[in-house]
Amino acid sequence: MMAQQFDTIALIGIGLIGSSIAREIREKQLAATIVVTTRSEATLKRAGELGLGDRYTLSTAEAVKDADLVIVSVPVGASGAVATEIAAHLKPGAIVTDVGSTKGSVIAQMMPHLPKTVHFIPGHPIAGTEHSGPDAGFVGLFRGRWCILTPPPGTDEEAVARLRLFWETLGSMVDEMDPEHHDKVLAIVSHLPHIIAYNIVGTADDLETVTESEVIKYSASGFRDFTRLAASDPIMWRDVCLHNKEAILEMLARFSEDLASLQRAIRWGDGDKLFDLFTRTRAIRRSIIQAGQDTAMPDFGRHAMDQK
Repeated sequence: MMAQQFDTIALIGIGLIGSSIAREIREKQLAATIVVTTRSEATLKRAGELGLGDRYTLSTAEAVKDADLVIVSVPVGASGAVATEIAAHLKPGAIVTDVGSTKGSVIAQMMPHLPKTVHFIPGHPIAGTEHSGPDAGFVGLFRGRWCILTPPPGTDEEAVARLRLFWETLGSMVDEMDPEHHDKVLAIVSHLPHIIAYNIVGTADDLETVTESEVIKYSASGFRDFTRLAASDPIMWRDVCLHNKEAILEMLARFSEDLASLQRAIRWGDGDKLFDLFTRTRAIRRSIIQAGQDTAMPDFGRHAMDQK
């Protein structure tokens, strides 16, 4: 048990991230009351069956009226609508944050609507799986993962410190970043890999006669790992592409240039260039493992899971 950090926490959205946060709050007793709200009556009912909250409502206004911390866990394209709905009902001094994968767009959508009496601190826990919905959440999702905060200039430092402590208590390592820089970094480390995965799996699906037999039947680990990324929530990733398009397009252009260079090396049999590239990229993989952001277990831990 840990010290209670907030009296009431309101969770707007109860998918993978929201439900994982709810489970962490419950286990660590970080709040006296957890209020859960979502647009779907069926999802809200399921959250109740899972015991993720203490109060449940379909009204975002009702959910936030007594909340000391409001966490918005919706597709980034819905952020502005949420801000409009809750603005007049927020408690003075409340902290309002989000978990969206883009920050510039979220700030542009939400900040104009939120009252000056609250502390708006956008955030992004860099954690997740390909699964979605309230059943997908679990305790430990944020453990050892980074959470990026992008507080606007002039944000109350004590409020930032409280939100930082909250994420650290959930197991995250916390950093602060300029929103534009965040969006550019995430475009290359998260958004572009997902886009490539969606495209590769889509290409395989276009080859229908192959997809129905050899591609599925003989999928090697490389293709299987692409399909894991490509199984992520389509609404979430549609919104990411639309709301971080400048950074994503910049990274796609750079990737296309590098891909053309690789294509030339293969065409002209430039083994030295291929070897240098593959050696450099393998070193990056090893550095990610050394940083504790993945496992060095064989087959990405799949063998260990099979043994269970």
